[in-house]
Amino acid sequence: MKYEIEKNDLYYVLTPKEEKIDSVLAPTLKADLITYEVEGAKNIIMDLKNVKFMDSSGLSAMLVGNRTFREKNCSFVICNINSHIEKVLQISKLDTVLDILPSLQEAIDSIQLDEIEKGMN
Repeated sequence: MKYEIEKNDLYYVLTPKEEKIDSVLAPTLKADLITYEVEGAKNIIMDLKNVKFMDSSGLSAMLVGNRTFREKNCSFVICNINSHIEKVLQISKLDTVLDILPSLQEAIDSIQLDEIEKGMN
């Protein structure tokens, strides 16, 4: 799967260059998310601005990322989804499970705020 990746100490931003995340690409995405967790990524932002379509395999990859990072008290945030993906997430009720924000900047701000709050505890 091809994507741009921005890495820093606080988060990784993954921006798929693919228009769809389906049964062909989802297994690679799942493996990559687990690799990034092992590599030491604290938080992941999935910027889906280029993704037009996602099937159940793509949703499964999002859930793997969410579970992988939540288990270590980190964030997995999805942003810039289109109306098709939003409807799929609503129908499957995954919009209540996943952190979904409108923009990349809001996702970054959310992670920074979470990290500040963790530091205060």
